[in-house]
Amino acid sequence: MKRTFDAIVVGAGPAGSSAALTMVKAGLSVALLERGNFPGEKNMFGGVLHRLTALEEYFPNFWEQAPWERHIVKKNLSFITPGSSFTVSFDNEAADTPPYNGYTIFRPKFDNWLAQEAVKAGATLLTRSTVDDVIRENGKIVGVTLLRDGAELRAPVVIAADGVLSFTAKKAGLRQAKFSTAQQGVCIKALIDMPKEVIDDRFGLVREQGASSEIVGNSSGIRGGTFIYTNYDSLSLGMVLELGSLEKTDQTPYGLLNNLMDQPQIAKLLRGGKLLEYSAHLVPKGGYSMIPELVGDGIMVAGDAAAFCIITGLNLEGINLASQSGVLAGKAAIEAHQQQDFSKQGLAHYRKSLEESFVLKDMKMYRRTPQMLHNDRIFSQYPELVCGVMDEIYRIDGKPKETMTKLLLRKVKETVGLKNLLADVYGGWRAL
Repeated sequence: MKRTFDAIVVGAGPAGSSAALTMVKAGLSVALLERGNFPGEKNMFGGVLHRLTALEEYFPNFWEQAPWERHIVKKNLSFITPGSSFTVSFDNEAADTPPYNGYTIFRPKFDNWLAQEAVKAGATLLTRSTVDDVIRENGKIVGVTLLRDGAELRAPVVIAADGVLSFTAKKAGLRQAKFSTAQQGVCIKALIDMPKEVIDDRFGLVREQGASSEIVGNSSGIRGGTFIYTNYDSLSLGMVLELGSLEKTDQTPYGLLNNLMDQPQIAKLLRGGKLLEYSAHLVPKGGYSMIPELVGDGIMVAGDAAAFCIITGLNLEGINLASQSGVLAGKAAIEAHQQQDFSKQGLAHYRKSLEESFVLKDMKMYRRTPQMLHNDRIFSQYPELVCGVMDEIYRIDGKPKETMTKLLLRKVKETVGLKNLLADVYGGWRAL
């Protein structure tokens, strides 16, 4: 089979479907390829979707159309040790009215909905379609071949939005053959069934309000953080673990997650829930330095394939960056068709528009964060410091209290060391 389109998008996730929707709205014929049985089938089931400003042109009342679970009004940051925890909570009433700042979602539902919106607008969705190779003519990419039946799909422009290990970008020579394991993370999640009324009571929520909790500290000695997201009647509990740190141990991601669920502070939040399923997925963790070549002759790279993911320890952003990059790639393809120039130079507007948007501005601002998160003290000694200080502040044992200055200095010396603290504060200030 040979078919010709104006554009081919590889991957029907948020980046790919956003690109396809943008292009078909401008009248281009678009093939949207998905290797699963349906868009979102291979994606992890739960996560946080930040406001998609790029799509508000197409969905002015996004919150009334998209399938979401709860809108986020509460953000929690916790430090935990095996026997204690300290939590800071930010509850924002302004986030309780639309347009909402963020939502909890199930990726299979959301990804399929967005892809079907692209189909309604005119895109051709081809499922169970895995790219085998790119087609080159005169040094330019002019299409792809499919693994399933050897079919050739041709188009003057291809958008690679096929995930962190993007086979398409690799075949096109736009990304290195192999990333360092320090630049990749494995995200493992568990879905916990829990009645809505219990979630509301346990997290202090009403109606469709939701909470997002980021947790620092684990007893595994592996770099990584934990999160808990409230869905309508379930919880998404997960860990993002640095692959390079994980491979140095004999521990497994599932074992670590099981241990986490048994930790007293976490077990209290999960009490009465029922484990429904596990899932795991690689995420780009290298930040700005991991971004590949974004443009080539006849091709652009978007979403996770372009390493557009921000992990700061305070927040995790990915879907909003993916969607924005997909829209900008789609607009660059439209412009290339208008100019009839699909060369690297003709598609260069994509990179320029990314640099003018929050995508690369934020990626560049947080470019030092990945290196900061290589600091093992963040995940072990600092939770001990914070919880240790709070324990002594609230402890009543008949002994006279120290001044706050003496207490802090003593606990710092016992845990991280004063020199390390000063270095880490400076490094964290530069990174964040």
